[in-house]
Amino acid sequence: MAENKTQPTDQPVADFLASVTPERRRLEGERLLAIMTEVTGDEAVMWGPTMVGFGSYHYRYASGREGDMLRVGFSPRKAQLSLYGLNEDPAQKALLERLGPHTSGASCVYVKRLEDVDEEVLRDLIDLGYQHGDYDATA
Repeated sequence: MAENKTQPTDQPVADFLASVTPERRRLEGERLLAIMTEVTGDEAVMWGPTMVGFGSYHYRYASGREGDMLRVGFSPRKAQLSLYGLNEDPAQKALLERLGPHTSGASCVYVKRLEDVDEEVLRDLIDLGYQHGDYDATA
């Protein structure tokens, strides 16, 4: 089986965030870093070249594929913020209705402007995602 492409790196999170453009995305990335650090109590780690993650969990699929992934995290992309680990727990799905403008993918929540979402709901989503990180994908 192929090795997972998304893995922790030694790249400093601060260096990555300093390189983010446009400036609004960089500032949103710095704000998300502060929020996620506070909520999780964990230190941020780069996962691949563009994902800032907090914590990790091991997964194993029925197919036999397994690996490690960040519990929660984000990537400040030009078009929108990608938020990871915020839509996997059933309680998170109910909270997403109160988050504010966003779209959801299979494992991501996408936000165009951080200022448009409810920060308290975001904090609750992060907390649930961080706690939910222990699961067996075969179940």
